[in-house]
Amino acid sequence: MAAPDLVLRDIHQPSAPPWWPPAPGWWWLAAAILVVCLAIVVWRVLRAWERRRWQRTFDAEVALAGSNTGRIAVMSSLLRRAARRHRADGDRLQGDDWLTFLDVGQRGAPFKSGVGAALRDGAFRRDTGALDLDALHALARGRFVDLMTKRA
Repeated sequence: MAAPDLVLRDIHQPSAPPWWPPAPGWWWLAAAILVVCLAIVVWRVLRAWERRRWQRTFDAEVALAGSNTGRIAVMSSLLRRAARRHRADGDRLQGDDWLTFLDVGQRGAPFKSGVGAALRDGAFRRDTGALDLDALHALARGRFVDLMTKRA
């Protein structure tokens, strides 16, 4: 039995750990998240830079062509060069096969049934006045950049 002269005291809980500074594991987690976010940002910046570089290349090549038929021929030539990156015989496709290849991944078949159909024979036409060359340029540039930046 307990002696009557024994002095007993209440049990006190220790104080809660402070929220700052966090434990080392939280620092490691924050550093890992920061590294992943930084890697994603760098990757996206490099992809955007690469896309702009190919856009500038396309625009510069097309600008060197003098006539409208020359511009269409240069656009077709650049698209054929880019097609080689994805398909060994991509630059040798002709007619509707060529336009079907260009339409892969595009909405509404803009090359086969839209303004892109001018790439089939536009470089050989005498009169290209009825063609919307600005729309064709934008369409061809977008497809060129897609072909050059996507990995096969």
